[in-house]
Amino acid sequence: MTQKYTRIFAALDGASTQEAVADRALSLAADNGAHLLFGHVVDSVPNEMNGADYQALCAERLKLLEQELAPTLARAREDARIPSVDVRVAAGRVADTLMEELAQPFNPDLVVCGERGLSNIKYAFVGSVSTFLIRNMRCDVLVVKQD
Repeated sequence: MTQKYTRIFAALDGASTQEAVADRALSLAADNGAHLLFGHVVDSVPNEMNGADYQALCAERLKLLEQELAPTLARAREDARIPSVDVRVAAGRVADTLMEELAQPFNPDLVVCGERGLSNIKYAFVGSVSTFLIRNMRCDVLVVKQD
């Protein structure tokens, strides 16, 4: 029996795979008749000490995402097979916020994310969001590889 997905969460990171992640999530949502949520996290770590206005940063990033992904979002919103399409942005520590504030409340049965291709040293220090999601989400996780 083939798995039928009903709620797909796409984790967007602004990296080179972001468009591929969005396209893959859109295709899977259309094929499965699934609700689709695109999510992005504004990393709070670099700005924790400077009193950044995270609400403004999130609003700015949401507007930028809507512009960057305009063709993909238009296709998703026009596709009658996809019951709902939403884009959300939150601020915090990336992996935790992505999972706890964006993905888990949506209750996805599939998470689509990208591979950033960190160097071995950077990976050792900061880890990998895709690895974190694979280990901690209680649903299928699809990692879209870089070209």
